[in-house]
Amino acid sequence: MTAEKKGKGSVIALTAALLTACTAYQLNASMVAPALVTIGAELGVGEADVGLVQTMFFTPAALFALFVPRLSDMKGRRLLLTAMLAVLALGSFLAAVAPNLATLLAARTVQGVAGPVLSVSMLMLRTEIEDEKLYATLLGLIAAVSGGLCGLDSIAGGWLASNLGFRAVFWTIGGIAAVAALMAWKFTRESKPSAGRAMDWTGVGFLVASLACLLLALNRAGANDPAIVILGFALAGFVAFRLFVAAEKRVKEPLVAIEHLRRRGTWALLLTTVLTMTGGFAVVNGTALSLAQNTAAGFGLAPHVAALYLLTPFAVAGWIASPLAGRLAPVIGYANMLRTGLAGAAASLALVLFLGISNLQWLVAGLVLMGVTFTGCAILMLNALAISLSPAENPGFLPGINSGAFCLGAGLSFAVIPPVMAAFTSSDPASTAGWSAGVTAGLVIIAAALAVSFLIPGEKKREKI
Repeated sequence: MTAEKKGKGSVIALTAALLTACTAYQLNASMVAPALVTIGAELGVGEADVGLVQTMFFTPAALFALFVPRLSDMKGRRLLLTAMLAVLALGSFLAAVAPNLATLLAARTVQGVAGPVLSVSMLMLRTEIEDEKLYATLLGLIAAVSGGLCGLDSIAGGWLASNLGFRAVFWTIGGIAAVAALMAWKFTRESKPSAGRAMDWTGVGFLVASLACLLLALNRAGANDPAIVILGFALAGFVAFRLFVAAEKRVKEPLVAIEHLRRRGTWALLLTTVLTMTGGFAVVNGTALSLAQNTAAGFGLAPHVAALYLLTPFAVAGWIASPLAGRLAPVIGYANMLRTGLAGAAASLALVLFLGISNLQWLVAGLVLMGVTFTGCAILMLNALAISLSPAENPGFLPGINSGAFCLGAGLSFAVIPPVMAAFTSSDPASTAGWSAGVTAGLVIIAAALAVSFLIPGEKKREKI
């Protein structure tokens, strides 16, 4: 059914439902982060322990994102989206009444089930909207919302936590998730492109174990654990992946057919995603903020002022650019738009490196351009290509695995960039060598992502999935 046959009203209702769903998920990151200090104070736990509140959400979110898109192909996308949002609401309400940290962590784990909301929403949009330009524009809008609400969500989370306590944050998230579940059920249609197929739970188990071990290795590296611990988790992840590949060769209906893994459209896209996130994520969310707050070599901004000056313009730029990039992508090609975004991200980091390290205005300008190119263009196109390059008989597999690549790249970013900064940090407190090295490392990795992106084939002819 085309967008024209569906009618403008139904397209608006569908878009509103998917936007609300992605917003409900995103609030678990953006609204909860400013409330972490309040959570620690109200539950009487230290900074290290309260950090688990985020870890216990994002880890299961990454793991469920690996296979739920494929499961939705079989059991129904509307059903799975509604169920994830309902579970998200229940987990939020449990978090709101949690009497201690253990209960709160359990609630956050439950909320993490909603990790595949964005991937499933994008698949549903692909099915329902056949006009390519309209589809790409709405895809950009959904991707923009999934990246935050221009900082307003963080401000709201901080205000609620400061004035009403952290429980108000979770009551709010739970209420929005409940509304999103109702909207998803009422305003979206069911689609089951792989109805009747069997789920490869053996493959799911090995793949989830592999990513879990790799994420643990990165987390332990960030915590400066002994090398033997880090290497142990990394080795376990490699072994689990090898077992996954071996299992897929024997299963009649594998989660991922081996020939699909070997396709250039699969491994080149996944490698580009990992490199893109590794090069940009920690530079924006770590290096730039660290420089802005440093009083000797940086600009001496308070944490909340640094976030307002740097992250809010970055988020707003991405929010504005995503729908525009989506609109333009069908004209020049999704792969070409990805390369344009990566080239722009490299130029943005070069601007930060040569001018922004010593000048706050240029630093802000560089991050605004990163918002346009990195978030508004490159990240959006990586998601779009994951959908477009998936085989028709298994449309959910590449978006799911690509979600894991995003998480792996984000974790790898904080495992690579900070050590590079530390290695080049000078004994002179006024030296900016460490920050320059961190930005340089990010620039080199983004350039590598751009080079690998030329191996990604052009998107396929539009198919109903």
